[in-house]
Amino acid sequence: MGTQLAHSSSYHPQSDGQTEIVNKCLEGYLRCFVSDNKTQWVKWLPLAEWWYNTSFHTAAKMTPFMALYGYHPRPITSFLRENSKVQAVEDHIEHQQEVIQLLKDNLNLTQNRRIT
Repeated sequence: MGTQLAHSSSYHPQSDGQTEIVNKCLEGYLRCFVSDNKTQWVKWLPLAEWWYNTSFHTAAKMTPFMALYGYHPRPITSFLRENSKVQAVEDHIEHQQEVIQLLKDNLNLTQNRRIT
């Protein structure tokens, strides 16, 4: 396949700038979620993975999800239904709506800090 292993040290963008950029983006993404509780970052990793796999990559001219599966994923908000007869599903939907609101609030705070 023509791949090569390139050993590098942390925070050394000269050796692998693409990985450093992904790490920087992932760090910024997780900061938006965990600003209130920094010890809970692990629970946000599935959403961070979703973010990465559904983000447009200029080099590939598509999302990693599209490259792997050949179609665009449904928006994550489409999984949030109005009513369910299963309490666990209702609890999950409520939690997801809280997560989305938290993300919106944190992104607004970040934008306001950059403006001032």
